[in-house]
Amino acid sequence: MTLEDIENTRNEYHAASLTEKDANADPIKQFDKWFNEALEAQQHEPTAMTLATATHDGRPSARIVLMKGFDQNGFVFYTNYLSRKGKEIAKNPLGALIFFWGSLERQVRIEGTIEKLSKEASERYFHSRPKGSQVGAVVSPQSQEIADRSMLEQKWQETEAQYADKDIPKPAFWGGYILKPRLIEFWQGRPSRLHDRILYKKIDNKNWKKVRLAP
Repeated sequence: MTLEDIENTRNEYHAASLTEKDANADPIKQFDKWFNEALEAQQHEPTAMTLATATHDGRPSARIVLMKGFDQNGFVFYTNYLSRKGKEIAKNPLGALIFFWGSLERQVRIEGTIEKLSKEASERYFHSRPKGSQVGAVVSPQSQEIADRSMLEQKWQETEAQYADKDIPKPAFWGGYILKPRLIEFWQGRPSRLHDRILYKKIDNKNWKKVRLAP
């Protein structure tokens, strides 16, 4: 593909619109509506979200993680605390999320502060996972350099055998986080790049201000 081909790659968006009147006064309720519509549309990996973090001096990084819950408090995900994102969160708890639901021509941008979930919540979720996923969490030194894949697979087999007939304890280095939002933006693709963008800004513990942004 040539540079010209890339420059000319574009789609017109016309699936829906988003007005201030249509957008719920509560952004979490609006997210719930859009999320359920993504489920109904059988959007591929509707819980997938880009998580952006940064070092204490502002060097950013981003990756896809899976949302494992949301409510008025925020958006939940689980990971290895010693991974790159875990280390960055420990020193700089500010983060951002992006959901992209392409079949609906929508994205949701969220900014806020990230906190660890309680040990009890992390324990509960860990033991709800398939046992293979539990083993994977135990054996993977996430984000660290390893010699080769065979070492990882051997460790997985050894750990699976070790816990064949008993519960796997949640490792201390693994658990949940919640991103508590202060900004949430809903983006709906529209023709001629005149997209709808409705932004919610948190003004106190319970209330949000809703504004429209230029595309």
